[in-house]
Amino acid sequence: MFEFGREIRRALQGGGVRTPRDGLTGGDAALLDLLDLRMLRSEGRAADIAAGRVGVRDPAARQLEAARIWREVARRSGDPVVLRKAASLAQSAAATFERARRGPATAAAKVEQAYCALLGSELFGDEGLEAAVAATLTAVKAQSGPVGALALAGLAGLAGRQALRSAAPSEALAAAAQFDPALQRLTAAGRDSSGYRLAAAEHRAVKADVMAGCGARLKDHTMVDAALAELKLAIASVDADFEPLLFARLTAQSGSIRSLRAELTGDAADAAGAVQGLTDALEALDRDQSPLDWTRLQAMLGQALRILGETTDSPRAFEQALRCFDRAALGLKEQPALALRAVAANQRSACLGRLAELTGDLAVLDAAEASLKTELLAARPTEDPMSWAIIQLSLARLYELRGEITGRSRDRLQASALAYDAALEVFAEQGLRSLTDLAASGLERIRCRSEGLRRSSAT
Repeated sequence: MFEFGREIRRALQGGGVRTPRDGLTGGDAALLDLLDLRMLRSEGRAADIAAGRVGVRDPAARQLEAARIWREVARRSGDPVVLRKAASLAQSAAATFERARRGPATAAAKVEQAYCALLGSELFGDEGLEAAVAATLTAVKAQSGPVGALALAGLAGLAGRQALRSAAPSEALAAAAQFDPALQRLTAAGRDSSGYRLAAAEHRAVKADVMAGCGARLKDHTMVDAALAELKLAIASVDADFEPLLFARLTAQSGSIRSLRAELTGDAADAAGAVQGLTDALEALDRDQSPLDWTRLQAMLGQALRILGETTDSPRAFEQALRCFDRAALGLKEQPALALRAVAANQRSACLGRLAELTGDLAVLDAAEASLKTELLAARPTEDPMSWAIIQLSLARLYELRGEITGRSRDRLQASALAYDAALEVFAEQGLRSLTDLAASGLERIRCRSEGLRRSSAT
């Protein structure tokens, strides 16, 4: 699917298409999907120059355009500095529009500012941003037209994810229903604007994610089927040639949700189909287009392979899953604060434990433990505390898994607790909520298991 995009990029670079004065897309956000990350950064710099040019007409509008480009750069790279820049540009544009009493333009800039915060919450697990998002979007949701619809859809997605975190699937389902009027308005606007058509597809994907989460919570595969139906509608509205990256994101999400359905139903054929779908999406995705999407897809494929291994009792599936998680970890090395890093590390450890349990071969854990200890000796905690803490977290989980498999927990509990505690201290100092929660939950499991052992010894 990316071959067409490569041809377009070559034409833009080589003079086959006349390049607009400011950047390659001439302000058409729908064309951003065709640019790789390097070119997208260049597009952002061109937008910055245009916004700061002396005598430029409507500089606030140029700032808003730049904010949207830099938000997409952050989405593909996971770079928090770039995301802060995007939010700052949107805030500056909103303030300028507000002073000029341009109501609709002010609302559009505030929506962009809120979407930057939403992305920060999603990428870094920073729930503190969500209150500001809710306040900003609530203030503009009454706007007529697609801007108000974007605010409504953002609020629905926020409410759905918060409800899933608090284990309230009924509230999450209510939030999913709140998408419908916003999606109708965005779909109508999308007939005349490719940007709003793509926004409708992305929000339909968020709705599907919320519905799939409800299905997982309630163990109801019919809800997962409904989520897949929503994704099918989203995919049908996207052109794989002109919007290859969004198409890849949607098809990958479909494969991941199909894998969830296989986990609920125990259907090995469905699990294998999900793995194949994710593999196809990964092969079609150009890593230069979006490094973070490529990394996320590796983690999604690893999870799908883990589910295939569970449904078929196949050690090979777990081995392949481990390789996917290793590639994901390599891709996440430069952005340690991403919430995805915690998820991938936790799933990798679970795969190691399940593989050792399935094969009865504790040498699997021995090799992993030895490798991590070697990395720990080579690590420099004062220069790179995050990498050191991630290794401690993985070691703690391996100690814990060994105790679970062998049934001899006592000799490993103390080592596991010390490693979890060391990781927790670093994560808390760095303000990394998702990793902090992961280490804290590990410590809580160790505490509960220690108390259980003491009670059994007393009796």
